[in-house]
Amino acid sequence: MKKSLLALAILAPFAHADEGMWMPQQLPQVAKQLKAAGLKLDPNNLTKLTEFPMGAIVSLGGCSASFVSPQGLIATNHHCVYNSVAINSTKEHDYLANGFLAKTMGEELKATPGSRVWVTEEVANVSDQIITPAVAKLTGKARVDAIEKNQKEMVAACEKDAGYRCTVASYYGGLEFYRIKQLEIRDVRLVHAPAVGIGKFGGDTDNWMWPRHTGDYGFYRAYVSKDGKAADYSVDNVPYKPKFHLTPAKEGVKEGDFIMVLGYPGRTNRHRLPSEVAFTFDWNYPAFIQNSAETLAIVERETAGDRDAALKYAGLVASTNNYYKNRKGMLTSYQGSDILARKTREHNELKAWVNGNAQRRAEFGPGIDAVEKLIAQRDADVKRDFYYASSSPRLLSVARALYRLSNEQQKPNAERKSGYQDRDLPRIKAAVGGVDKTYVAKVDEALVLNSLRKYAAQPASMRNASFDAAMGIRDGMQLADLKPLLDKMYAETTLGDAKVRESWFGKSPAEFQASNDPFIKAAVAMYPDSLKKEAEEEELSGNIQQAYASYMKAKIAYMKTKGQAVYPDANSTLRVTFGKIAGRDKGADGTTGWTAFTTVQGVKAKATGEGEFNAPAAQLALIDKKQYGPYMDPKLKTVPVNYLATLDITGGNSGSAALNAKGEWIGLAFDGTLDSIISDWDFNKAMTRDIQVDTRYIFWNMKYVDHADNLLKEMGVE
Repeated sequence: MKKSLLALAILAPFAHADEGMWMPQQLPQVAKQLKAAGLKLDPNNLTKLTEFPMGAIVSLGGCSASFVSPQGLIATNHHCVYNSVAINSTKEHDYLANGFLAKTMGEELKATPGSRVWVTEEVANVSDQIITPAVAKLTGKARVDAIEKNQKEMVAACEKDAGYRCTVASYYGGLEFYRIKQLEIRDVRLVHAPAVGIGKFGGDTDNWMWPRHTGDYGFYRAYVSKDGKAADYSVDNVPYKPKFHLTPAKEGVKEGDFIMVLGYPGRTNRHRLPSEVAFTFDWNYPAFIQNSAETLAIVERETAGDRDAALKYAGLVASTNNYYKNRKGMLTSYQGSDILARKTREHNELKAWVNGNAQRRAEFGPGIDAVEKLIAQRDADVKRDFYYASSSPRLLSVARALYRLSNEQQKPNAERKSGYQDRDLPRIKAAVGGVDKTYVAKVDEALVLNSLRKYAAQPASMRNASFDAAMGIRDGMQLADLKPLLDKMYAETTLGDAKVRESWFGKSPAEFQASNDPFIKAAVAMYPDSLKKEAEEEELSGNIQQAYASYMKAKIAYMKTKGQAVYPDANSTLRVTFGKIAGRDKGADGTTGWTAFTTVQGVKAKATGEGEFNAPAAQLALIDKKQYGPYMDPKLKTVPVNYLATLDITGGNSGSAALNAKGEWIGLAFDGTLDSIISDWDFNKAMTRDIQVDTRYIFWNMKYVDHADNLLKEMGVE
């Protein structure tokens, strides 16, 4: 790969080992830090995506995971397999409450519809092929269209290799682009998950907290056709045989040990403008928190006494609870901090540096001036559309996607909008077909009505006119007026039937236009205006991309003069972070020190026998008997559960493999601590800690609680 301006910026000498979500190809540039931290492997080998250990690391699309056997067995977090467990559960077979174990491959269950395993095999810098000299001269929507055209052509060429999914990801605010080639495994099956009293022990009370005692682990298996190709689910498929898989560490870890985590972190915001920080913490997060609290209350109310309905919404509840507490923690950390003042000062220093030289002013000044105005416009649009975004019934969203697909399919495949090409059909069909697994009409209507009443209360200038017309919304409508409108639409639609939804694939726009289904009629009515608004959004997006890239180029050049590294914000692509297993001198209360490890004695102390702390009786009995087997830590004299490390992770890292200095598997990252999650925006080296579940706790539960000897043997666990 060519050496870019950004790669040169990474060579700065003051990059801290604990900070940074490094692209694998950047690791040789921080080799000294890796070796000083304790890595025994050659850092150059970590750049080889099809070799060990990178070849064992996979993405689940929102979570990270890894192959842990030659038979395609995949380890990840319990909360990453949670929805698959929930949708396979019934009142008679409540796998969520009691756990699930397939003793044979024939007993494994289908994962959530649309589940994928993505194995990254190639990453290449293609910036010059995306932002060509011709594209660089364009602005607004024309720029977006040209970039998308180049991306689609590149992806189409890449995907001529059957069974692969290719993307072109943006880094540093659109300054650089990388083509990522991934093997797409489409047959994913649930293998094992412990009881919720282990996998989610402590529930939302302990979420983001320390000390923690959660067995956040679960297992999938990847399947392919008999000839080793990616394939849809079939009983004839066979387990995928990865070229490499992780092996369990022969010795347990201790405080001070080197640790690295390999995974797919979702998004960080460390290069954001001060105005973006202010908008997020002053308005966006508070609005999100309020909406999440209402969502949780509505789902609880509407599913009360109906276990099947509760199971369908269990995944939504778990996800909403997670982000609800996350955002509340962010706000708590932000309030009273100097983050905004410091970022404002740093931004002003950058502008002073740019304006201090005529050449720099000419090169960077216009971009910095433009990006501040454009971001303000974008944030205003987000605020305007906040309630509109959550006021659409689920089946209306389905109808809109189907109608858009029908229209796009009238064009040659290469000219269709990204997301509606032939390559996207399996994903769309899985999403549309799988609605029943996570949908109950009365629950959906209650959620929509809650947002719709707030949306309708806004002045017409803040509302979407085409949505109003399609739904029958008028000025001054109250809750009592809105409910009959929704009742009628939910009662008359036939899209709640999976076979009916499936029948709409392949139908022409004229057939959609002739339909009397209320949600399809609304989708058709909204379509022209949706295209217009999409074009307006792309005009803004193109201008932001151009300005933000200029801003980041200036920032990289400025930071280089200060000898400081600039790593890219997380963007759901493969990254490596490394540091030490370590407690903390002070906890959230400012006085109590944090030990690096928790143990099963803490499980016993917290167990109440009900609710979030309902540990299985069999597990508690083992703790009482001190039946630890080979999983006892020699220093702790018991089984370790979770441990802290100084790693830089974020959402998306859930399920990431934690490896020791030799590249052996020592745990799964699953959380951060509440007072340090602000590091998504502002990394704090002293405070930041992430939480791993120790493999010794995983194996102890599998051996003695769930008797998963078949899986332990498969993984080579002694």
